[in-house]
Amino acid sequence: MVSKTREDQYQKLIRYREEHGLESLGLMSSQSWFDDPKRLAFTLSRYKFASRMLSGCENVLEVGCGDAFASRIVLQEVERLSVTDFDPIFIEEIKSRQLDDWAYHEIFTHDLLQSPMPGQYDGIYLLDVLEHIDPEDQDAFLKNLIEGLDPHGTMIIGMPSLESQVHASDISKAGHVNCQSLPHLREEMGHLFHNVYMFSMNDEVVHTGFHKMAHYIFALCSSKK
Repeated sequence: MVSKTREDQYQKLIRYREEHGLESLGLMSSQSWFDDPKRLAFTLSRYKFASRMLSGCENVLEVGCGDAFASRIVLQEVERLSVTDFDPIFIEEIKSRQLDDWAYHEIFTHDLLQSPMPGQYDGIYLLDVLEHIDPEDQDAFLKNLIEGLDPHGTMIIGMPSLESQVHASDISKAGHVNCQSLPHLREEMGHLFHNVYMFSMNDEVVHTGFHKMAHYIFALCSSKK
């Protein structure tokens, strides 16, 4: 195997390969890369938006982290990041890929339909999670979720818009039981927070344009009631 690059600045790549090995995708990101590579671009962009909105926070939690492959983007912007999911298979897989240089503060399993979130955080975010929660369980889920949020903390919810579902893949539709329109999500979050700011997203672009044409929506919430 060739071990010397023709341009010196790229020798760092070889050194990293020798010292750390090659990075691996997570359980969910690997499936995306195999089935639909462009989906990873959308996912990474959602995490970048969340990272910028939470930049400077001291203690942040991601709920429904899946394989936490993109969570490292948020870790770049906050002091500490913990990740949790209700499915143990994801948590076990994340721990198997944990690196000291990119260590999450805590990695744990928790089901918010069973009990409130332990710990206290000044930032919480959940991307592609709430649409999987049955509407009848949403109030209990959110109540248990914000139990772990500081009084003036920030929460970000991202989900596919209701209007986008006619274009969703079969695997997405199977789990999406609670997609919402932007006005409806804003109203729901308004019951829980004093401040709610809404954003739309198409592909990798976040905007404040016509929400019915948005594929993805964000609710940025602060100061819980």
